[in-house]
Amino acid sequence: MMKKQEIREFIAKNVAEEFEDGWLVNLGAGIPTHVANHIPDDKLVMTHVEAGLIGCGPLAERGHYDYTLVDASTRPTTKTYDAVCFESPMSFGIIRGGHLDVTVLGALQVDQYGSMANWIIPGKSLQGVGGAMDLCVGAKKVIVAMEHTTKDGKSKIVKKCDMPLTCFKEVNTIITELAILDVTDHGLQLRALAPGVSAEEVQKKTEAEIIIPETIQRMVELQEE
Repeated sequence: MMKKQEIREFIAKNVAEEFEDGWLVNLGAGIPTHVANHIPDDKLVMTHVEAGLIGCGPLAERGHYDYTLVDASTRPTTKTYDAVCFESPMSFGIIRGGHLDVTVLGALQVDQYGSMANWIIPGKSLQGVGGAMDLCVGAKKVIVAMEHTTKDGKSKIVKKCDMPLTCFKEVNTIITELAILDVTDHGLQLRALAPGVSAEEVQKKTEAEIIIPETIQRMVELQEE
């Protein structure tokens, strides 16, 4: 069984495998911020941070922190040699103008229709939706990177979200520590499984029904980097 940090890195690694050469990608808070550590060297991928940065690199090493340079989770990060910083209006102009190829976001719930809730748990203190709703409608593709279940084992992939929505039918792909699922017109289709995980296990831990094709891919392991 993977430890918490290994789960995050495993999910992030498989998200990075989705990227294509030349893409401009936005990395949201939480697990998505780890994706920058796993972008293949042979791919030219530019990373966008909502606060106003294109060219976000891996997390900064301890002792080399620059607290004026942070990722979406406000952790000290690095920047690439060709990075550019800009003000918030330009950052949201990039988002709303349709210039992002993909955004990677965390979520509390995703349903079988591709709707997502990721900004508030009813009864908890209100933090605000932030820029996630802009990212969902502005990016050409939306990938959700999250753990498959809650701490108490409840499925985060549901038939219909019952938390306040961030977006309605905008999610394209869900990547968890168990599987990669694509949102299709016919429902959630299983594309890939984590090593040692069966389709039956994924369905058992998923509230929504999933479509299981004849051919299923294998997710990339961390040691295969």
